[in-house]
Amino acid sequence: ARDNELWFLSKERGSKPVKFKERMSEGMAVSKKSLKVAYSQVHAQAAEVPAGASRLIVADVSVSGDAPTLVNKKVVYESKDSGCTIEAQDFYDNDTKMTFTCYEPKGLASVMGIDLATGTVTNFSKAPGSYNEVEGIFPDGQYTCVEADRQVETLGGNRGSGNIDIWKLKLDGTGKDFVRLTHFNDYEGGKASNPVVSTDGRFMAFQTAKTTDPAGVGYGIVLYWFRK
Repeated sequence: ARDNELWFLSKERGSKPVKFKERMSEGMAVSKKSLKVAYSQVHAQAAEVPAGASRLIVADVSVSGDAPTLVNKKVVYESKDSGCTIEAQDFYDNDTKMTFTCYEPKGLASVMGIDLATGTVTNFSKAPGSYNEVEGIFPDGQYTCVEADRQVETLGGNRGSGNIDIWKLKLDGTGKDFVRLTHFNDYEGGKASNPVVSTDGRFMAFQTAKTTDPAGVGYGIVLYWFRK
């Protein structure tokens, strides 16, 4: 999962995947409104990126030619060292902004955002010393789901991606409006992860897992209804 290749698959029946000849670290952000995408790279994917550094790239998928291609590629943010290893997550506000995770030393992480017009970067979680990995965004762009370990403050246990549950964070820059949605980590060995919110905002899907599992591993998809 940390060293992937980018491919394109048309929705047309019988289509075959087309290789973009571009490598990325972790996952890709895909716009819900256009053919805009974003992804991160570290030294393993791009030799020109120094060891320990990472960068965030935004591009457009062009389907006008004989084969789909990536065009208008632009590096929008760079981290010079391992103090922040970037992973792209979601576009919002009509593709003018996006969220991403900064993975930090000692297995910690912060929810970040960037204004693509100005380049301004904001730490939305504002909780140093804890794990906050941004996940699926709500359709209004005002809130996002986060894999977080905040419950460790009362339950005890180790910080990091093992003891996580799903939380809802308001993207107002204060880091204070942070509400817990799931409680799997209340039970020894349990956690919830990888939430994605439906396009109408009525529910989210996520997976359950064990605290000892590697990141991304899960045992079935669960629906959480906000409203029916």
